[in-house]
Formats: sequence, C-alpha cells, structure tokens
Amino acid sequence: MAQTVAEILIDQMVEAGIRKVYGIVGDSANPIVDALRRHQSDIEFVHVRNEEAGAFAAGADAQVSGRPTAVLGSSGPGSLHLLNGLYDCQRNAAPVFAIATHIPSNEIGSGYFQETNPVAIFSGCTHYCCLVSTAEQMPRVSELALQAAILERGVGMIILPGDIAAQEVEHPMLPHPILTDPPVMRPTEEALDKAAKLVAGAKKIAIHGGEGTREARAEVLELSRVLRAPVSYAYRGKDVLEADNPAAVGMTGLLGWGGATEALAGCDLLFMIGTDFPYHAFLPGGKTIIQIDDKPLHLGRRAAVDLGLAGDVGETLRALIPRLEPRGDTTFLDKVLKDHHHMVKGIQTYVNHEGSGQGLRPEMVATALSDLAEDDAVFTVDTGMCNVWGARYLQMKPGRRILASFSHGSMANAMPQAIGAKVGSPDRQVVALCGDGGFSMLMGELLTAAGLDIGVKLMIFNNSTLGMVRAEMMVVGYQPWGTDVQNPDFGALATAAGIHGERVERAADIRPAIERAFSHPGPALIDFVTDPRALAVPPHTTVEEVKGFALTVGKLVFSGEVAEAWQQAKSNIRDVGQAL
Repeated sequence: MAQTVAEILIDQMVEAGIRKVYGIVGDSANPIVDALRRHQSDIEFVHVRNEEAGAFAAGADAQVSGRPTAVLGSSGPGSLHLLNGLYDCQRNAAPVFAIATHIPSNEIGSGYFQETNPVAIFSGCTHYCCLVSTAEQMPRVSELALQAAILERGVGMIILPGDIAAQEVEHPMLPHPILTDPPVMRPTEEALDKAAKLVAGAKKIAIHGGEGTREARAEVLELSRVLRAPVSYAYRGKDVLEADNPAAVGMTGLLGWGGATEALAGCDLLFMIGTDFPYHAFLPGGKTIIQIDDKPLHLGRRAAVDLGLAGDVGETLRALIPRLEPRGDTTFLDKVLKDHHHMVKGIQTYVNHEGSGQGLRPEMVATALSDLAEDDAVFTVDTGMCNVWGARYLQMKPGRRILASFSHGSMANAMPQAIGAKVGSPDRQVVALCGDGGFSMLMGELLTAAGLDIGVKLMIFNNSTLGMVRAEMMVVGYQPWGTDVQNPDFGALATAAGIHGERVERAADIRPAIERAFSHPGPALIDFVTDPRALAVPPHTTVEEVKGFALTVGKLVFSGEVAEAWQQAKSNIRDVGQAL
C-alpha cells in the first residue's frame, strides 16, 4: 500500500534509531505531526516553547544518549527559530536530523505568506540540505539527510512543503536501508613511521586532546604513559581526559587553568589529538607538532603542523604506540605536574572565601555543585563566565559529562541542553550552570521543564551583569557600559511556574539549597546571587591586558565611581597577581 511522504519519513527516522523529535506543531507540519501521533510507541514528540531550544535540546540528547535525534520547525518563522540551535549542533558534531516545513509548493517564489529561502538560510549549518519539491524524490533525499547526520556527525536536513508531506509516494526512488556504521580510517604505514621518527628525536613531549579522543581515552592515556607526557585538554576534552589521569595538567586558552600552558610552552614535541581548539594564539610556536584527526580539514588549520595523521584517533594510536620506545625519564612530566598542582592551589583562593560582600563567590557555588553532584552527572554550562567556573571547578569523574556551546559560543544553551540531556538519558542527574543573561534569553523553556516534569536541576549564577562581556571591556581599557541587567527573584519565578525554587544570598545556605534541589524528584531551580566583580583571568596575562584593566579602574575613579573601582580592584588584584 502506498504511503505518504510524512509516513515514509517517520518510518525512516525509527529505522535510523531516532527516538525523540523536539519542536512545535504548526499547520505546515500537520501531516508530519499526525504521522508522529500514530507512531507514539516508537518515537516521542517533545513539545518545547521555542524551536531554537528544541535544536539545542536535540543536540544534547544526541551527545549524551549516543543516538541520533530530530527537530521539527514549521514554515517561515517557525523554522527560522531553529537556525541558532542547529549551528550549535553542527559545530558540536551532534547527529541531528532537522525537518523544516515550508509553504505550499505551488506558492514558492511568489512572496507568499511566511515565505523564506530555507535552503540558502540553512546551508551554512548542515552537511546536507535539500528541498523536497515532489513526492517522487522520496525516500532518497531523506535517506541522504539521515546518513549525513549520522555518518558525518552533524545536521542533515530536508525542507518539506506541507502539501507534499501529505502526498502519497507511488514510485519510491531508490529505497535502501539507512546506513549508520561510520567508516574507520587510519594513516599509511609510511606516515606512522615518520611520526615514530619525530618522537624518537624529541626529549620533552606533551599531549593536547579534545572531543576526538572520546572513544580513545585508553589509547591516549597509554601514549602518555609510554612517553611520560603531560596531558592537557580543550574544554570538550575535559570530561574525557581529566578523570583518573595522573598526567592531566588542565586547560590552556581563555578558560585555562593548571599546568597546561607550561606543558605546551616547555615541550619540544606536541601531539594535538582529536582537537580543533580554535585559539591559535594559545598554541605554541617553534615546536614540532604531530596532529591526529579523522577530519583531514582540521589538520594544520590552527597550528603549523609538521606531520598530520588523518585517521580515527583510537585506530591511529593503536598502530603508532607499538612503534615507540617507552621512556623512563619523568623530569619534564614531574616539573609540569608540580607547576600544575601549585596553580590549582592558587585558583582555590575563593572556594572557601566569602569575597567582598557584594554577592556569593561563584567559585564557591561551582565547587559545591561539583562536590554534591552524582558521579555520572551531566553538566550543561552557559557561555560566558559560567564556562570559566565550569572549566575550573567542576571536577570530572569517570562517567561525568560536560556539554556547552563549545564552538558556536551561543548564549542561552545551558537550560535547553539540560532538557535534552535529561529526556535522552532520564536515569542520569542533569545539572545546568546558567548565567542570568543566558537563562533569561530562553526563559520560556522553564515552562517546558515544568509542564513535562523534566527533572533538570537549574543553577543560576545571578550577578545582574553580562560578566564575560564586562571583563572583556575592562581588559582592553573600556569602561563597562551596557552590561548590567535587572533581574527578578528567579527562585520565586520558578515557584510560580510550579517548580521547586529557592534564592540563596548567604554562603552558609549554598550547600543545603543544592542538596534540597538534588533530592527533589522533579525540576528544581536555585537562584544564587553572585558577586558581579568576580573575575577570572587566563593563565598567562599580557602586560597590555594589565594596563587595560588599570586604565579602566582609573576611568571609573575619574567618573566618580570610586567605590566601584576600589571594589573591583580589591576583589581581583589577587587573580591578576596569580596570572602574572
């Protein structure tokens, strides 16, 4: 019996392993929604309040559950809301199948109500994007979109007019099983021999790893053991390479902490493994660099690489390590580890210190969350200062995960990502570190958590300012302006929405409030009123940045904001001193 385009689509999604579709209904999506209604035993529709949040949630679900997910947007404005969230999915390599419905097919090009140009709009955030202009294109184009999402790790998308979604497919085009087994490649024998030769000629070796090491943690740690090499990591590699790793030395970059900078500066050979860390200014020059990545385009685009090994990280290391001579000298590793432990001690300054009296120290809050969370908790972290507190104070244990808008850097990601992570893995504790700016941007999703009883734990760092932007202004000498926001009592707001909510303003109340939220069976929100002057600087601060900070303080003084200038300088002078 002939099926409609929408029915074929849902059957394919189930075949590909998709079990969740996030989105909002709309008239152009009616045939798809009706097909979903008839497949409720196979696939669940998660009704969010904003399609952007649906895309964030779908990406988080896919990353934590390990299954591809889907997101649905209705025609015109409905699908445009997907855009920001899909950019995040694409750049986080989350396998997401996106369906953007469209205006009636015979009206395309006429300036019809809600008409947009979705293929052009979404081309920058998809591996595959195709307009279905006739039912006879099915199921081929949707197969290609699903395979692109799963095999290329990112977004595969179809644009589907509502009238075509309701049409029957009389002659299916090239139907075939959805291919979901990713290929595994490895470098040539000659390339591996070159790598072994470079390693043999080096005295001090360091490793810097990222997301690409997720399925090869054991191999990376074995490489470190064989070469006595310290291991630093990008933020996306923190939950892979930090826990139970005696050679772990923290992170470099703007969020950096620990001995990572020393490791990269002091080595003479650097392994960059499964990382596309974007800040090339924090990567060392004048070193021999061997980079391993399964995406050839990543090789050499961030640093001057001497040897690029295109291949699966685990497969490549399993072939390379037997070629290497094990080392016994731990001098370089010991030195970096000593520096690392000294710097870790330094960033603990405010963990047990109540600060300036202008609000809670965020370091104290983040540390308490880390201490009290479950061993396999999933943390989602908003862009901005929350990323600093997450990177430095969330301690990884085997099984813990961190999700963020790592490469896209979008605000408002933490709460919808937490919703998706919890829906996709309901047995795990999910804790969101939300900035007040990010939380309020997609605050409507609080109603999603409440209405669907999604047991996320939302922890708001409420400093009434866009803290990272404020810091960026000050470090280059600008007087902060336009960064302050006026917030409600978010705890009371959560209570009004039917969620367990509290507001915390005293250090003694931090841990009891977190314990109550964690023990609550449903969604919970804690509004931590934090110090807006809390500043975390990179591990190595330039003279120009210190001059910029001093210039800003001077401007505040001469503008009459003496108290503000003094409090800012007093609360952060210790951080700046440590960075220097």
